[in-house]
Amino acid sequence: MLLALLATLSTLVVAGPAHAATTPCSPDDVTACLNVTVSVPGTGPAPGVALTVEGEGDPVTATTDDAGKVSVPLTTAGDYTVTVDESTLPAGTVLKDPAANPVTVGVVLGRSVGRIVQAVPPAEAGAPADTPSDGGATSTAPDDDATSGADTEAGAEAEESAEASARPGTNRYAQLVLAGTVFGLLLALAALGANLIYGTTGLSNFAHGELVTLGGMTAFLAVQQWHLPLWLAIVVATAVGAAVGWVLDRFLFGPLRRRGVGNTQQMIVTIGLSLAMLSTFLFFFSAQPKPIVSGISQRMQIGPVQISGQSLISVGIAVVVLGAVAFVLSRTRTGRATRAVSDNPALAAATGINVESVINRVWVVSAALAALGGVLLSLYLNTARFNFGSTLLLLMFAAITLGGLGSPLGAVLGALVIGLVVELSTIFLPNDMRYASALVILILVLLVRPQGILGRAERIG
Repeated sequence: MLLALLATLSTLVVAGPAHAATTPCSPDDVTACLNVTVSVPGTGPAPGVALTVEGEGDPVTATTDDAGKVSVPLTTAGDYTVTVDESTLPAGTVLKDPAANPVTVGVVLGRSVGRIVQAVPPAEAGAPADTPSDGGATSTAPDDDATSGADTEAGAEAEESAEASARPGTNRYAQLVLAGTVFGLLLALAALGANLIYGTTGLSNFAHGELVTLGGMTAFLAVQQWHLPLWLAIVVATAVGAAVGWVLDRFLFGPLRRRGVGNTQQMIVTIGLSLAMLSTFLFFFSAQPKPIVSGISQRMQIGPVQISGQSLISVGIAVVVLGAVAFVLSRTRTGRATRAVSDNPALAAATGINVESVINRVWVVSAALAALGGVLLSLYLNTARFNFGSTLLLLMFAAITLGGLGSPLGAVLGALVIGLVVELSTIFLPNDMRYASALVILILVLLVRPQGILGRAERIG
């Protein structure tokens, strides 16, 4: 069933057409894509609207297609001025925010940047566009600083959500709830792995974010360099993650445990390992974004929300895998042994359970889940970066702590809460504070219930 979902995902992403009448633009190391969408709220897209892009090199003139879209490939990074020809807007409409015409858009090679323009009747003109500022041109321009991964990733999500919520027939709040649920489920894959390691060893693995990055980068190599189909790239990335998990426990953390090294010292080792892996990714992949797929998955209208086929299949994979892990933990001998080690390793060993073998399997499964989550999150964020896993690490820890340390179901529940809070917070807060809002919720919950939502209270002293 999982392979069928993967194959369907590959078909939707690779074979799915781009916008019907728009020339496809795929960002890469030498190309950036400037996407502009023109729509009339309540009516739909505005085709035939002319606009001019000026900046580096000669000006480029383009006209929106039947979907109200235009995609301009650019080969030089810098600031570009986008000017909409108001005389070509649909009859009886003007720009809703004329002060934003022209507007300057920052462009970075390897990234797509979006601009949403709304045309309204003259009586409604003059007000800022309904689309949130995160969907505007100023905030979707990513930084080229190597340390700005979180900002660029948040910008990609915001661009997608803003574009979807601006379309006729789409409810913004329902769209944000859907986006939060999707993000939470994908985050749960990675958080579950980290929680399994903590539950069986008591170790907080600060290198878990790099295992997430490993999955995304491996899938990028498999698709873009080795030319494998996406479904096979996902399988390869997950297998590589599992192999790395086995190696880490077999040659690093297993010997540390047998030598009696404490969890605090092991935690410091994970920090060093994280820095080493981060530097390795930066050395081999540079700071430029690495999109796994070049095609654009079409979005489907489902009631008041829109979702891409790519995201829909990713959610299906996440649900199947999470369900499989839950089944193994609750209904199989291996799962019962894992839970026994998590509850009391000494007592589990006394009953004949091979604790080291169980922990080794947990490392393999956890790293595989992190790699799979990395691939799906990269697809959701439209790109992978050398540090995107580390930027999500705090959200994973927040999900684990919020749901309950050592509780697999708690990790999933906590990730869903974090995902919803992150997306819904953009209603009230700037997009750049979306991740901070999740950490505030975490603190508030812990003040009320320190053991987390599904955690067990422990006696101290």
